Amino acid sequence: MRCGRCRAWFHFRKPHIRNRVWALLITAAILYIPANVWPVMTLRMPTGEAAHTILGGVIELWNYGSWDLALIVFIASVVVPSSKLLALSILMVRRYHWRGVAMQRQRTRLYAIVEFVGQWSMLDVFVVLLLSALVSFPGLAQIRVEPGAAFFGLVVILTMLAAMSYGPRLGWDQCHESRSVNHPAVHH
Repeated sequence: MRCGRCRAWFHFRKPHIRNRVWALLITAAILYIPANVWPVMTLRMPTGEAAHTILGGVIELWNYGSWDLALIVFIASVVVPSSKLLALSILMVRRYHWRGVAMQRQRTRLYAIVEFVGQWSMLDVFVVLLLSALVSFPGLAQIRVEPGAAFFGLVVILTMLAAMSYGPRLGWDQCHESRSVNHPAVHH
């Protein structure tokens, strides 16, 4: 339909959802590789320089005895993004195979979890940026943000956009269509 005032098209459902979500997910998955391989920050001290990847930082925090902080960084930087990529991929791949009201409820719950977890995705990027802003003592210690942090930030943004682009109502539409085909007397 068109808007009566501005003549713009509007839709009851988001158009081209599958293509948009797949493009965002595939791009995020590709960028997730350099986000984990390249350093996210470099710590410069009088004793030398040390570049840290995400997992390298987790291991170093663990070795220093900060197991609680290492666990938080591991969950925020590894578990959350990979879980979001996996969950959204499952929702997209299994879209036409999940029939019935009970399965649609499970899909909706999975999507709600992805949306809830999404708000914590930027935690790692903020920590690196905050550390680089706070720890700047020339001659003593400096933290420099590295390209891995930018790639990780892009992964987070792309997975957030993919989650926002996904339309969980499409599964419910298919559920109702299959019920009306199986039971022609039922009207919605």
